[in-house]
Amino acid sequence: AATPTSLCCCRKSSPTSGTRVLAGPGPGSPQRPLVDVASASNFRSFQLRHFHLDLRLNFAVKEMSGWLVLDLVPVQLGVCSLVLDSHPSLLIHSIDYKVPGTGQDEPVSLTYRVDPFTDFGSSLNISLPAGAVKLGRLIQITIRYTTTDGPAIWWLDSELTCGRTRPLVFTQGHSVCNRSFFPCFDTPSVKSTYTATVRVPDGVTVLMSASQSSFSKADRVFQFCMEFPVPSYLVALVAGELQHVDVGPRSRVWAEPCLLSCAVKKLGGSVERWLAVAESLFGPYLWGRCDIVFLPPSFPIVAMENPCLTFIIASILESSDFLLIDVIHEIAHAWFGNAVTNATWEEMWLSEGLATYAQRRITTEAYGEAFTCLETVVRLDALHRQLRLLGDNNPVSKLQVKFDHGVNPSSLMNLFTYEKGFCFVSYLSELSGDVQRFDAFLRDYILQFQFRSVVAQDLLDLFLHSFPELSPDCQREGVEFERWLSGCGPPPYEPNLSAGTALIGPVQDLCDLWTTSEPPDPARLDTFDLSSWSTFQIVLFLDRLLDASPLTPSVMAALSSQYAALFARLNAEVEVRWLQVALRSSFHPEEPRVRSFLQKHTSRMYTVPLYEDLAAGTMKGVAVEIFYQTQHRLHPNLRRTLQQILFPGGTAPALPVVPPSPPCSAPPQQPPAATSPASALRNVNVSA
Repeated sequence: AATPTSLCCCRKSSPTSGTRVLAGPGPGSPQRPLVDVASASNFRSFQLRHFHLDLRLNFAVKEMSGWLVLDLVPVQLGVCSLVLDSHPSLLIHSIDYKVPGTGQDEPVSLTYRVDPFTDFGSSLNISLPAGAVKLGRLIQITIRYTTTDGPAIWWLDSELTCGRTRPLVFTQGHSVCNRSFFPCFDTPSVKSTYTATVRVPDGVTVLMSASQSSFSKADRVFQFCMEFPVPSYLVALVAGELQHVDVGPRSRVWAEPCLLSCAVKKLGGSVERWLAVAESLFGPYLWGRCDIVFLPPSFPIVAMENPCLTFIIASILESSDFLLIDVIHEIAHAWFGNAVTNATWEEMWLSEGLATYAQRRITTEAYGEAFTCLETVVRLDALHRQLRLLGDNNPVSKLQVKFDHGVNPSSLMNLFTYEKGFCFVSYLSELSGDVQRFDAFLRDYILQFQFRSVVAQDLLDLFLHSFPELSPDCQREGVEFERWLSGCGPPPYEPNLSAGTALIGPVQDLCDLWTTSEPPDPARLDTFDLSSWSTFQIVLFLDRLLDASPLTPSVMAALSSQYAALFARLNAEVEVRWLQVALRSSFHPEEPRVRSFLQKHTSRMYTVPLYEDLAAGTMKGVAVEIFYQTQHRLHPNLRRTLQQILFPGGTAPALPVVPPSPPCSAPPQQPPAATSPASALRNVNVSA
């Protein structure tokens, strides 16, 4: 299929992507051929110049059908096949090729086979005729296919959307899911531009992670162009009943109609303000548009940094503080992760650690150091909680995680890539001697590597080139890169967070009063006005109570009397933690609130922690009852997860769907059950 003429702006020259030999900026740096064990493809044999998608969305049968056109240039001699990452859920109908500029009028059919690769994908092996492949000569491969039930594509029936009137579909490519959306070089080391044509029924609006778009109302056809090179995992699509409001000169908010006014009110003009602060720190925003789309609770993570179009879960609108942090984190990815990308999933911290550092530089400039220190303490608490669970010698705590064939990179999305990575970047900033000097270094890093993929050595080579006084030749004590990258356990360095003492100190003081065997003297509580605390202060308080759980019955009764009503009227981030404290302490008077919360909230981020605590404690029967009342409103993937929690090692009993019922009265209180330290220690609201 020909690319629409109006979209040819995408076919500008871009960095060579198919052959990935990475080297640092310094003279004499060694070349490092890249290996990506999560990809079955032979991406090193080709340069991918561009690709085009032409798709028709069929909501009735939950399928996308159409074709993919790949513009490829062989860069190795003797290449006789093209191997792409694919997935068993993709139905391949035909594959053909053309060599532009040779007078070839008709495409030539190609033979292919699909081989098993891992449980997260397969390999599509396409045989190429010897006469078709010449070093440096463009070849166009067209693959006609249909998607079925793959991990990248989430079809939501109307009852699973916020408005419950029309169905919706979205894709989620991170880390290696987009091979079930379209055959590709599914590795972050390969970047290219792309265009797309998407045909939909009446009443459906389509958005993609693209810098330009157009719409033909008569034909119900949406056209998209991403003029900047991106890796496959950052190609994203959402289609449904969506409307928008502009909230800045280069940003708009998209959502279902029932959510739009709330989303706009919560964000206001903040997006442009955050972008301006980020640009002052890290250089120009490179992507043109900075739009945000709010997705229903079935969205499997909190947020995703798709370029030009951030995806974010609508559930986060309940908490302004968490919304602020999550949107700023995704904005930070525009520089760290999107413009400069980790070349392999084994070094995911190059995206998440740098973006977390950048996020905190933005919040420090916009909201002050104390606010940033408080948010950082919440996250570092979660990191150490996870370390206590896993042990200091667990290899997943490394920044450079070497994984074997068959390991899904998504399983490495944990707090270490974010928070240990953040601590390493903070350590580099400390070594530089001045935070403004380090800001300038990060601007140089973006300028040097924009629209390319890098390994850790590229960052560190540039760092030592920028700060020659730190060169290993100088034997400066404290330059311990290898310990950071390859060592297990906690971060060797954590930044000084004393600027947050005024906000953090009272939280710990209150925790000390409540984490005893008896309730505190009410007079000692008068100095603590939780109604004036921020969400992050209350979350920190509850997280530390969770660490001390189970609490005694008398302490729980006093806590409930003092604070439960306040917690219930704040937001879901607060309420879910309070209910976890109650469940781990077997405090049955809160059972009606647990029921009400799980009837209302159907997102993974809120349901899984409570179901895990219910199943591990004395109220598993309550969990089973709530599950059967609400399962029709849960996404099938979440439903399977909850079934595994409630019925481990077996299948759920074939019980009829029970209609929702009002909360029942609480049973008599029982003494605390033995706690399971592994249950529901949730990663605190980790964004992608």
